[in-house]
Amino acid sequence: MIEILILYYSRHGSTESLAREICQGVDSVKGASAKLRTVPKVSSVCESTENEIPKDGPAYIDKKDLHDCSGLILGSPTHFGNMAAELKYFFDNTSNEWLNNVLSGKPAGLFTSSKSQHGGQETTLLTMAIPLIHHGMLITGVPYSTKELSTTSGGGTPYGPSHVSSSDSNKGLTEDEIVIARKLGKRIASIALKLNPNHS
Repeated sequence: MIEILILYYSRHGSTESLAREICQGVDSVKGASAKLRTVPKVSSVCESTENEIPKDGPAYIDKKDLHDCSGLILGSPTHFGNMAAELKYFFDNTSNEWLNNVLSGKPAGLFTSSKSQHGGQETTLLTMAIPLIHHGMLITGVPYSTKELSTTSGGGTPYGPSHVSSSDSNKGLTEDEIVIARKLGKRIASIALKLNPNHS
């Protein structure tokens, strides 16, 4: 059984909703299992720290999770066309993993959410790819054979799944957004199995 790590940060729940759909896509592939992890909030007050264990939701990432995974799918809300500081902070502290090629040669995917239709989703996905490229990961997106990319009136890009929540933070994922998210999970898991034939 191979493990695909879905690592995300979510402030209002939209990015987490996408992460959970991506997990379903991973788990639909025989021989693959999704591991859902998040990162703690970064405080602007130096003395403030998060508890070691989150109050609810998935556990915080441990760098050992990077060693154990056969693929990584990274998600963040769009913050002015860029990833959230919480995820960047985590990757800024992975020099040892970079030096030891922990992620090199593993497939990776990306996902995001924003409040507006043109809120910088694609630039967020591209900037999230940069540290993964430095780690030697194999970035993959969502191919246009996924017909929902052409029919979606919400989120969804060839760079990775996305969600548009508009001004309603309680707005759920659309059917197209769900399909696109699951297809990325399935795609990364399938690629990881091909790269690890002894696990299939």
